[in-house]
Amino acid sequence: MNNKPLHEIFDGLTAAHGADFFPRRIPEELYANVKGTYALRPYQKEALGRFCFFLESYQNRPEQNPHLLFHMATGSGKTLIMAAAILYLYQQGYRNFIFFVNSTNIIEKTRDNFLNPLSSKYLFAPQIIFGTQQIHIREVDNFQTTAPNSINIIFTTIQGLHTRLNAPRENALTYEDFENRRIVLISDEAHHINALTKSRLGKTEAEEATTWEYTVNRIFTAHADNLLLEFTATIDTNHPAIRAKYANKILYEYSLRKFRQDGYSKDVKVLQADMEPIDRALQAVILSQYRRKVAEKHGLHIKPVILMKSRIIADSEAIEAEFHTAIRKLTPARLHALKDRAGESIIRRAFAHFETAGITPENLIRELQEDFSPEHCLSVNSKSDSEEKQLLVNSLEDRDNPIRVIFAVDKLNEGWDVLNLFDIVRLYNTRDATRGRPGKTTIAEAQLIGRGARYFPFRLNGSQPLFRRKFDDDLTHELRVLEELHYHSAHNPRYIQELRQALIKTGMMPPATQEIRLSVKPSFKTSDFWNEGVIFLNRKIRNPRTHIIGLTDISITKHHTYRLRTGRTRSAAIFGAPTPDDRATVAKTLRLPDLGTHVIRKAINKLPFYRFNNLRHYFPHLPSITRFITGADYLGQVEVEIHGTAEQLESLTGEEKLAAAIHVLTRLSQEISTATADYIGSPEFFPHAIKNIVKDKILHPIIDENSDQEFGAPMSNPRDPALHLDLSQEDWYIFDENYGTAAEKRLVKFIRSAIGKLKKRYQTIYLLRNAGLFQLYRFSDGRAMEPDFVLFLIEENG
Repeated sequence: MNNKPLHEIFDGLTAAHGADFFPRRIPEELYANVKGTYALRPYQKEALGRFCFFLESYQNRPEQNPHLLFHMATGSGKTLIMAAAILYLYQQGYRNFIFFVNSTNIIEKTRDNFLNPLSSKYLFAPQIIFGTQQIHIREVDNFQTTAPNSINIIFTTIQGLHTRLNAPRENALTYEDFENRRIVLISDEAHHINALTKSRLGKTEAEEATTWEYTVNRIFTAHADNLLLEFTATIDTNHPAIRAKYANKILYEYSLRKFRQDGYSKDVKVLQADMEPIDRALQAVILSQYRRKVAEKHGLHIKPVILMKSRIIADSEAIEAEFHTAIRKLTPARLHALKDRAGESIIRRAFAHFETAGITPENLIRELQEDFSPEHCLSVNSKSDSEEKQLLVNSLEDRDNPIRVIFAVDKLNEGWDVLNLFDIVRLYNTRDATRGRPGKTTIAEAQLIGRGARYFPFRLNGSQPLFRRKFDDDLTHELRVLEELHYHSAHNPRYIQELRQALIKTGMMPPATQEIRLSVKPSFKTSDFWNEGVIFLNRKIRNPRTHIIGLTDISITKHHTYRLRTGRTRSAAIFGAPTPDDRATVAKTLRLPDLGTHVIRKAINKLPFYRFNNLRHYFPHLPSITRFITGADYLGQVEVEIHGTAEQLESLTGEEKLAAAIHVLTRLSQEISTATADYIGSPEFFPHAIKNIVKDKILHPIIDENSDQEFGAPMSNPRDPALHLDLSQEDWYIFDENYGTAAEKRLVKFIRSAIGKLKKRYQTIYLLRNAGLFQLYRFSDGRAMEPDFVLFLIEENG
């Protein structure tokens, strides 16, 4: 019998069968029904693929009541996995779901993410379609009147669920609701429901029945097919009872440490300042505006947000009033004083940027007074905050959300989902460590920093990853400031040390920050090759699509099916044969234009994808919308097979024709948008002077602290002595050192062993490690590639 924890068993399957062993289990329809902007990341595909495999193929899964935990980092997108899991379970026949969590704030946020198509964080495609059927997501209060073909969800706090079930009212949810129905329970921030497990010893049966966990377990076991899916970033596996409970239930672990190492978070910087709280707040304002200006310089829309964190509500209210006064009365002299006290910190760099951009102190003050006016600040300390405030807090990334500053105590410590938080200002200077160990407050602050460190997605071109850091190997790039979260604190070395310990413990900060300076050898800069040499690179260009004349030239589905609602109701005796159905379903196939040009045009007008300028983007030779609708090389070749009763098909109504057209056109839009790449790599290569490409670099490698891998270790002092080589003495190697992987170090040693043979034929030999210096672009789709090394060889007469 295998006594390994479940996630370790599945880790072994990945190691044995390859990285796609679990992701390939995910049905393709799931990808089409998740919102396009939320493409599943590799680790999310791994988590979801494990879930599919567990339910369908895992031989050791329990016969009754599967119970699983996804132990994943804050900010890793657990809610998206929940949404995808709901779609998958719908395919498996489940219709009824309960989402429960500890906080009302998280309930409102999740309800918006699941139910509001107008929300920027809505997680599903505009239309959820399985086969020919459109699926709707409905919020319900109980499961007595659910829609059999819809996804029915109860949203509740765990406290509310416990109260509703143990103090039932008329038409309310009862335990009987669960006895004859298959239910999926989804628990977010699941560590809150383990009170009974932690304290079972000494509890009487009557006392156990009063706990939230008891209520959840009673629902869960009411039907043998019920599922319980838990999601949390913080599970106390050090507690023996918790460890025993989840040994065979943790399906996937994706730690905050791994999340950071994979580049999905901001880099955390602690900025200490020996000054009054209001001056630290103003420093954050300067830094926030600097971020905004740098983003605008590069054509990016980012509205950086500041969190002003107080210890108690009275202090928060006082600093808010003082902040508004300070902004209103801001003077050039006060700005100058902030600059003088900035030392060599990033604040000085911000002031330097303003000066270089020609922003005078007077103009900067006017900007700050506008951007940080009271109308652009929000306090979230009251327990009776309005729904409007909740919407503002949960939509801070939206373009029309004006908020730049949040004043809070602890209301946002859990469940807050914001990506454009770049500054947290700690407006108090207390410590709660005991015996040198971080206390609860410090750990809570570290967890808040983990939430704030969620990466704000941006990129300068299509070749850059959208949701991952881009400048770890170029710390001097001015956009690096958009990949950093600054935690502003008073100068308190003991507290900072305790905070660092807490950040290291959570995985948000490595034990030791490593910064590496990689220098081009001075001898290389005096060579003829430095002064005259070139490297040929191609460019990323927009795909002209000139070869695409119509739909025939791309891969699309030309035959679609659509099922009309027949509205029929069948009755049958409990005993005996069913009553014959006198309204049998038949099918009729039409070309899409046969539905009527006016119908297709109306459907097109309802779908923004089919705006003429967008269609010309994909079909540059398209002369008109009419040609697109009627032309044999466009929609004229698309068929729709409509299923319904004979009476329906004999006289289709306008509404039925329109619904069929929208169904087909929605599917086609997804296929057209992905059929060809927006960019390609140019077939032409252009010369670039070596001295303009090769330059000194500051590297910031993300290193696995518990690994013996070579990445980040110099060849002059490698972890593996067999890889030692003093590159400072090798005139053919352009940089003064190599911090690459073991494979890269072996390649360099191999080149070293071949230098003698190479010199017999070539006069000039140089090996360049490409530390983010240049890219090549694939001809097919314009994706960037970075060759690890380039070997330059010049013959004597070359």
